Amino acid sequence: MSRVISRVEFFHLNPIPFSNILPPIQPYIPSQQEVKMTKKPMNKSQIVSHFAGKFELSKKSSAAILDEVAALAVSETKKTGSFTLPGIGKLVLVKRKARMGRNPATGEPLKIPAKTVVKMRIAKAAKEAIVPPKK
Repeated sequence: MSRVISRVEFFHLNPIPFSNILPPIQPYIPSQQEVKMTKKPMNKSQIVSHFAGKFELSKKSSAAILDEVAALAVSETKKTGSFTLPGIGKLVLVKRKARMGRNPATGEPLKIPAKTVVKMRIAKAAKEAIVPPKK
């Protein structure tokens, strides 16, 4: 006479080795570069607080200085075509020529009109301080 085995008994008697089915689980450990990059950049209020503490100013006056530097950069770039922030870089107006492009969906050629754009050219000292040159 044969006996009927329940599912629970079957799996208890014949365990399935999951190592043959699933790959071993390894924890994800981010690299040091990823850890550094996950930090959020400073926002305006944090920059204002930093300047206020560094130069012993009120937050209101350091915010006014930051706003004035931004306004000066915009007005000078509009007026002269460039504005240099020493040690950081230069804002430059660049005139792009008209050119032919392609619609990526249809592949149809289309004319892109000429326009003026603003670019930031990073100062060499800032670039080398942030990303050291390879030797």
